[in-house]
Amino acid sequence: MTARHETLTVTTRGKGTYEITDEVARHVTKSGVHTGTVTVFMRHTSASLVIYENADPSARTDLHAYFEDLVPEDGDYVHTLEGSDDTTSHLRMALTRTSEVIPIAKGRMTLGTWQGIFVFEHRRASHERTVDVAVVGV
Repeated sequence: MTARHETLTVTTRGKGTYEITDEVARHVTKSGVHTGTVTVFMRHTSASLVIYENADPSARTDLHAYFEDLVPEDGDYVHTLEGSDDTTSHLRMALTRTSEVIPIAKGRMTLGTWQGIFVFEHRRASHERTVDVAVVGV
């Protein structure tokens, strides 16, 4: 059994999705795990992770627009200590995920043809996001 942990730093340029599939795949390859799982974990409460369509960027454009409509910044929120996108970023994170577990088979993640792993930044400003990648298996 092998267990390996790495940390990714993802620099965002504000709201949007940032693909990290290739970086996670490199960590899986470095681990030498043939069969197992990789857990990807976001260490923040104002950004999240999504497994989403990675072939056509317009799919992510629709995702971004959907969340702008679902959790608008001009709502009547109480928690605005860090600006008008403070509560909205936390709510959007709560509606998505902070971790994903992906099976590994034959040394590769078993993502579908059009699936990618994305950091979903919910704040307007640029941030450095910390993402843990833990690979376990044989």
